[in-house]
Amino acid sequence: MKDSARADAADHAPLARAVRAVSGVTLLSRLAGLARNIIIARVFGDSWVGSAFAAAFQTPNLFRRLFGEGALSAAFIPTYAAAVRHDEQGVGAGGGSASRAGPLAMLTLMVLGIVTSALTVLIEAGLLCLLLFVQHTPERELSLQLIMVMLPFMPLICGVAVLAGMLQVHGRFALSSSGPLVLNAFIVTAGIVFMLRGERGGATTAFALAGATTLSGLTQFVFFLRALRPHVRWSRDFTEARPIARAMLGRFVPVAIGMGTIQLNAFLDMLIAMWPIWIGPTILGHTYPLNKASNAILFNTQQIYQFPLGVFGIAVATAVFPLLARHAHNDADFVLTLRRGLRLSLLIGLPASVGLVLVRADLTAVLYGHGPSGFSDEGVVRAAAVLLGFAPGVWAYSLNHVLTRTFYAKGDTRTPMLVSMAIVALNVALNLALIWKLREAGLAWATSISAVVQCAVLFVLVRRHTGGRSPLDAAAIRSAIRIAVATAIMAAAVIAALWLLGPQMTWWGQAARVAAGTGTGGAAFVLAAKLLRIEELNWLLAMGRR
Repeated sequence: MKDSARADAADHAPLARAVRAVSGVTLLSRLAGLARNIIIARVFGDSWVGSAFAAAFQTPNLFRRLFGEGALSAAFIPTYAAAVRHDEQGVGAGGGSASRAGPLAMLTLMVLGIVTSALTVLIEAGLLCLLLFVQHTPERELSLQLIMVMLPFMPLICGVAVLAGMLQVHGRFALSSSGPLVLNAFIVTAGIVFMLRGERGGATTAFALAGATTLSGLTQFVFFLRALRPHVRWSRDFTEARPIARAMLGRFVPVAIGMGTIQLNAFLDMLIAMWPIWIGPTILGHTYPLNKASNAILFNTQQIYQFPLGVFGIAVATAVFPLLARHAHNDADFVLTLRRGLRLSLLIGLPASVGLVLVRADLTAVLYGHGPSGFSDEGVVRAAAVLLGFAPGVWAYSLNHVLTRTFYAKGDTRTPMLVSMAIVALNVALNLALIWKLREAGLAWATSISAVVQCAVLFVLVRRHTGGRSPLDAAAIRSAIRIAVATAIMAAAVIAALWLLGPQMTWWGQAARVAAGTGTGGAAFVLAAKLLRIEELNWLLAMGRR
């Protein structure tokens, strides 16, 4: 039995197969998400309405990352996986023990629904009081109203995140990653309708897109509930589930504090960008370095670097987390899975970082510039500067997702919490220092620098859970060197392709530069990876071997 477990841990196919499943669906959702942001950029441009809509969209998603995909999922998935194993063993032994998985899931969703719904009501009441009793500028008033319309999305999408985690435990990785497809479909459809009608940039359009966002949350929740029918026996017999849920809550609290600091950091980033709208054009008697367009530029540009991160970086972390939880009892198997996750993350993250830096100007212009709609010329330049700040950290963001889940799989929620708190302090300090020279690009650079520091710290601390083994053995170090060499070859190919095409000013010309750069770079990297015998590429491409 032990040899069988070791063989399963040493086999690359289960992780690669899960990564392919998550990446495939996530690719579709990210493409739809990119279409969503292109529509939003074309509808609102780099205007204050665009900034207000972006802030309203970000607000419920801050809570989603905290309660849904963040703290609760990190505590819930290993606990639910253990409950599923218990039920399977009980069935195999004749079904002598009561079911745990269904009641645990039911209890978790009930408590989550009560907490997030109560929080939504409290925030809605506070915003209503602000609107009724405080005098506002039109910009601030619209921003608060949009937040009120979109806030009910929060309890719905938090529930969706838990249901998605359950689907992952049951091996339905592709389906669990399909939720964003629904969200993006709602927003894209509504945006296209308003674009065809010629209604762009107004409050009516903003309210319509906000309503579509909230409605998509309800649709996702119902869809995932139906998808879980074959896998879950829902029950309100919480006798065995209550003590398990209490233990899970004990892990949830420190994770929530850690993730809360991260979400606080995200909120502070948004506050810094929204300061001209929410507060005013000055701070402490000085002219504020950002303007009303800053949050629109920052929000839409974030989606570009999050495209490769979401398709591959988060996909690897999503796929590796249940596998880490499965092997948490055996250090040798555990570290094998961790090393594979890190190597796969680096395989995608490093070339993505370099590639985005090289094509940033043309890419932002093609997506958000040109024509009467979209960003102004100045907005495109500023967006390219923001992307230059975010892109160098893509590889670190990817590794951090895997490393953080490594601690959670072992039940250690305190260490990532403390690291997160320290990193937030660093990020805030960098934000306040860099925006005066770099404007909103300073927020991006602060994020990248903080991610690299966090990655280094987690690499050192994770040895506590690997039996003293390094997360990078000799094979992983050789692989990292080969990936770096392949990335350098890719960069040279991209630079050569862009040089041959020369500067372009039209949309078609810049689109040709983006296509040539990404196509040439991708082909060069794959060829270099083959010549250098980078194993991770074969893991992803090999189909079906177990």
